[in-house]
Amino acid sequence: MNKFIKFILKLTGIAALVYGALFAVFYYDLDGKFMYYIWEPLMIKRFDSMKRQDTTAMPYSMKEKVQ
Repeated sequence: MNKFIKFILKLTGIAALVYGALFAVFYYDLDGKFMYYIWEPLMIKRFDSMKRQDTTAMPYSMKEKVQ
């Protein structure tokens, strides 16, 4: 029974630490700050430097069929 109580206390302590960490992320909006200051600039840098086909250089040759 003593091992079971120690296990429950250890599990409760781990759960309390996880809850505290998640609360800190929520309270200080750390996920939003991460997305705004770190993730978004990386994605802008990545996608702005991608090579794309120039759609304005393609000829517009849509012929109408007149009957």
